[in-house]
Amino acid sequence: MTKPFAPSCERNQGPILEVLQRHLAEARCVLEIGSGTGQHAVHFAAAMPWLTWQSSDRADNLPGIAAWLDEAALPNTPPAVELDVDRRWPAARFDAVFTANSLHIMGWPQVEAFFAGVGGILERNGLLIVYGPFNYGGDFTSDSNRAFEQWLKARDPASGIRDFEAVDALARAIGLALVEDNAMPANNRCLVWRRMP
Repeated sequence: MTKPFAPSCERNQGPILEVLQRHLAEARCVLEIGSGTGQHAVHFAAAMPWLTWQSSDRADNLPGIAAWLDEAALPNTPPAVELDVDRRWPAARFDAVFTANSLHIMGWPQVEAFFAGVGGILERNGLLIVYGPFNYGGDFTSDSNRAFEQWLKARDPASGIRDFEAVDALARAIGLALVEDNAMPANNRCLVWRRMP
């Protein structure tokens, strides 16, 4: 099959990798939730060969991810697994969980399910790293994010840019504490939480 391609992945993978490398030096197994095309998995796994990078997504995205993983043939990228946040999660536990551009395309009940699921698989001292746009104090951080929100709502009324404070409350409810909030290109953020011992 033709590999799927997302231009945004090419644009943002460098800045995201800088954050990941700073925090994942001691990690061994990372679960990526919502791997999408598979581009991030290949780029990050190649740059961090000490990690096992476990991709996951809903079933319809798995063939595209497999195309990227098969072509790269990296030793630290096992086959992607099916994961729908509303359904059964992997039985394994992980040192870190990463997701990019996923919380704003889910409905809020799915965002809540995401955090509940992460709470069940993240090891002690484990990290949750989330990339994407966020609002602060209920306000948009840019006009482009305001326009993006309108586009999201037209596509799916349940979606939308999430308020940082609401998402941080879900993280704290599963025992996570925010350790970094990084400004990223195109008015995105890269948030890093750590599970407290």
